[in-house]
Amino acid sequence: MSITGSMYTGAAGLTSHSDAMSVISDNIANVNTVGFKSGRANFTDMLGNVIAGQPSGSGSRIGSVQTNYSQGALLGTGNVTDLAIQGDGFFMVEGVVDGVRSTYYTRAGQFLIDDQGYLVNSEKLRVQGNPIDANGNLLNSVGDLSFEFNSIPPEATTEVELVANLDAEQPVSTATFDITDPAGTSDFSTQILVYDSLGNKHELELYFNKTQQTPNPIWEYHVLTAGPDVGGAAGTWVELTDGSGATPSIEFDANGAVVDYSMTSIDAAWLGANAETIDLNLGTSTASGGNGVDGVTSYGLKSAVTFSSQDGYPSGDLAGLEIDQTGLMSGLFSNGQSRMLGRVSLAGFANVDGLSRRGAGLYAATNESGSPVVGEPSSGGRGSVASGNLESSNVDLAREFVDMISVQRGFQSNSRSITTADEMLSEVLSLKR
Repeated sequence: MSITGSMYTGAAGLTSHSDAMSVISDNIANVNTVGFKSGRANFTDMLGNVIAGQPSGSGSRIGSVQTNYSQGALLGTGNVTDLAIQGDGFFMVEGVVDGVRSTYYTRAGQFLIDDQGYLVNSEKLRVQGNPIDANGNLLNSVGDLSFEFNSIPPEATTEVELVANLDAEQPVSTATFDITDPAGTSDFSTQILVYDSLGNKHELELYFNKTQQTPNPIWEYHVLTAGPDVGGAAGTWVELTDGSGATPSIEFDANGAVVDYSMTSIDAAWLGANAETIDLNLGTSTASGGNGVDGVTSYGLKSAVTFSSQDGYPSGDLAGLEIDQTGLMSGLFSNGQSRMLGRVSLAGFANVDGLSRRGAGLYAATNESGSPVVGEPSSGGRGSVASGNLESSNVDLAREFVDMISVQRGFQSNSRSITTADEMLSEVLSLKR
């Protein structure tokens, strides 16, 4: 190689080390960028002339910049729509980048809900996943995740369940139940709130009277509601029945288990709302093949309610959001109900090194990366989703500063080779003097 060639070799070294410094500078500049993956400049040599029958190098160049896709630390934010991936995979976002509409892939989970109700990233690209259909079921297809489902209608009560004990030591009542004085002519009572088709709440009053001790204990029961709720007069009670005309009763065996009970539903003609039939679940009786002790019992304990429930509710507005580790999004509503709103999907690649960096934390698929394998988080080798967290940059500053020193020394050495070659060339030129 000529002296002039040595200068060009040194210049090539300066260029490659300058490029390497650019990669290091980019890493350091993005030390606080969410989801950023550091890069590494890989040097490769260049061949030039043949000296003494052997190829002679003509400097170095950057053969590739390799991305380090190792996991970054998770930082808690408390914001539900901030998502981090623990493990492999990428979030998918769709939109226009540099004039091209496509699906892009990212580890940066700084998501928010835009003014149209879509889950988007900081670049307003829409997050992709499994939406729900009109019935609230997850679709198999992948698309935009929308939160237009921001309220739910009321649901009328169709079943009331009661778990309670009626004191076995209670003597047989001497009073006949009187609807005008239910509290004074009953042995035990409890209340359950129910809802009509408009979401209005109504109070059911259940009264129990012990009417027989032997051979098996029997208690009568009555279900009352306020008169105005069903079109009656103010200050009165109306009894809700199954229409049979018989007085409902519940029979126990000697062990306190329910043998049978006669009224299993009540008809409620709520004022201004749809008429409803409400199932009355007092437990499974032994007569029907049940154990007789999973609802109302009659043990030698004070009469008391253990548990009561009903399945109706008023209308509700979206008040909160939950996202679990499988990416399943659930809406929490002001009426205490929850609804599935969709699922965030993750994409995996056979060769992540083949992804093309697009800026803003985005990557594009290429022939080298292969097609994305899309699916549910926490399955198929995909990582889990951590809501309320963000993945920090995986830049190791200590390593970057060490690499910076190494590149700086390499740059200095290459510049010295140029100045040395220049001095040699000056010596050659001075020979003519």
